[in-house]
Amino acid sequence: MSLSACAGVNAEALGEAADAITLPFKCFTENVEEKETELKDWDGPVPANVVYPMTSAQRELIKKLCTEELGQAHIFKDWATLSPAIRREVMEELEALDGSYKNGGLEGYIKTAKKLLEASRKGVNPLDGWEPSVPTGASFDFGTTEYEETEKLGLKEIGAVGFALVAGGLGERLGYNGIKVELPVELATERCYLEYYCQYILNIQSKYAKSGKKLPLCIMVSKDTNVKTVELLEKNNYFGMDKEQVSIVQQGRGVPAVVNNEARFSMDGPHVVTKPHGHGDIHSLFHSSGIAKAWSEKGINYLCFIQDTNGLAFNALPLMLGVSSKLNLIMNSLCVPRKAKQAIGGIAKLTNTANPELVRTQNVEYNQLDPLLRASGFPDGDVNDESTGFSPFPGNINQLLFQLKPYVKALESSQGLMPDFVNPKYADDLKSVFKKPARLECMMQDFPTVLSGEDAKRVGFTSLPADMCFSPVKNAVEDGKKLQDKGTHPAVAATGEADQYGSYRNLLKVIGCKVEDAGAEVFNGISSATGPEIVFKPRFVACLSDCKEKFPFPYRVKISPKSSLVISGSGVVVESLELDGALVIECPEGQKMVIKDLVVKNKGWERVPAEDDSPEFIKMRGYDLVKTETCTMVPGGNDAQEGACIIS
Repeated sequence: MSLSACAGVNAEALGEAADAITLPFKCFTENVEEKETELKDWDGPVPANVVYPMTSAQRELIKKLCTEELGQAHIFKDWATLSPAIRREVMEELEALDGSYKNGGLEGYIKTAKKLLEASRKGVNPLDGWEPSVPTGASFDFGTTEYEETEKLGLKEIGAVGFALVAGGLGERLGYNGIKVELPVELATERCYLEYYCQYILNIQSKYAKSGKKLPLCIMVSKDTNVKTVELLEKNNYFGMDKEQVSIVQQGRGVPAVVNNEARFSMDGPHVVTKPHGHGDIHSLFHSSGIAKAWSEKGINYLCFIQDTNGLAFNALPLMLGVSSKLNLIMNSLCVPRKAKQAIGGIAKLTNTANPELVRTQNVEYNQLDPLLRASGFPDGDVNDESTGFSPFPGNINQLLFQLKPYVKALESSQGLMPDFVNPKYADDLKSVFKKPARLECMMQDFPTVLSGEDAKRVGFTSLPADMCFSPVKNAVEDGKKLQDKGTHPAVAATGEADQYGSYRNLLKVIGCKVEDAGAEVFNGISSATGPEIVFKPRFVACLSDCKEKFPFPYRVKISPKSSLVISGSGVVVESLELDGALVIECPEGQKMVIKDLVVKNKGWERVPAEDDSPEFIKMRGYDLVKTETCTMVPGGNDAQEGACIIS
């Protein structure tokens, strides 16, 4: 039986390898001469001399992939030269890829890729037929009366929030040989991102949740981060959370990379090259695992999605909850003010021109937004509003808040599958050659595309200045330098740390404390203003309302540019303080401390250049924080206003 006799199999594409490919359709055998007799009966019993018998499902998968329609026969062109162990490994990989792509397996993946690649080649705008307009939402300046009132409204809801952390990334591109969530947020405390997130959840659980209610956390990991994430949690006793509070879901092994418009799989030897499918997978994982439904049934009303290394993420959560409550939003995107044509996706309301009843509010990539506006009767495209100086389409930063019940409803109807897109980089004008392999991707912010009817209209945004809600650590130093030279935020470890301190300084300033900023310093070519270093542990202060309670007389608080202040403990109140140096206040839970008429002046802490043998998390910043002299305040004596000061 020749290969061409198998219906639909593309023998011509295999060329000289065709004979070798006849082997896997029945069994993996080393007796090439006997292939004609062994393969006479396609569905018959496996011959006795097979090295690795395939299941019927495996045979069907190979047969399907080798059809002219799917065009993947090249996967098996060297099959006869492979060892039985490698053949088994390849088949297991193909089956895993087939099973992990939920929208039709590899067949569905190839057909979707071909369709999207052809549309890309022709320059088809995926948003043709949709007319953009300004979306529903709310924009705030930090600390205004409207901000405070909305935040207080959100605090009424915050005790019933579940959290989803997207943590599939390694720190390799940052110069760190580990997972990103174990990186220190800042050097004043050296707490890692995952610890900080857990501390925040525990704080709002303690302060705002009903008695006995545990606020859950789900972490989406990849095969690269799964083991290390679990190890980090177990090593640190889940950072105080109950083990049962934390769920782990893992993305599949990725999706095949393709090398041309025919969606031909890229190969690395006998193996199909894979790339991540994107963070949109988290919705299908929430559905397939049953986690979202289980949380809803346990009284969790909202679901908040956060990224792995944005330490400012939680600052805006009470505000977002307040906006969602006011506007009855199913989905609420946290945004930052965006300049027209800035390279960040914008939130826009889209109305279908053929059926105006079809309306959805979603992220539109910056390179699509301007031409879409020009094609829809806005001759100047994306321009800044004269009254605000910013585009009316705010910048999406991928922190999302959902009402959980309608979210679960949408998951059940859509299986949590987000629409795919493809973004090939072409090497020729005909758009027939790729510079590098492409793949299908999906994004979690595209959830509005699966909403329908009136639910699709209940999508909006909350906008806040970036210095209070967005400072990701995602770039290597060299990439960050190039961005900063262009006037763009570098998004490196040094600026992530500086902005963390800066957000706490902003809290103090807006309530009336006198805080003097230090000048910018340059390390590794990155300029950042890190001083004074101020850190409030979540148990002490987690939002603006907390800050006003903890500093009842803000005009009596003065902090110099060279100072460092770290406060931990819900029982601390600072009535008056003059700080010119380093002060750490530590109050165990259940105890109280009132800081009054305290004056601290010492040598404090200073940044010094990193050494060649410094740890990776130091070298990626370009500096270390040397703690020369510190005053540590702990409860002491019988009077809560007294404290023992330990000089170190």
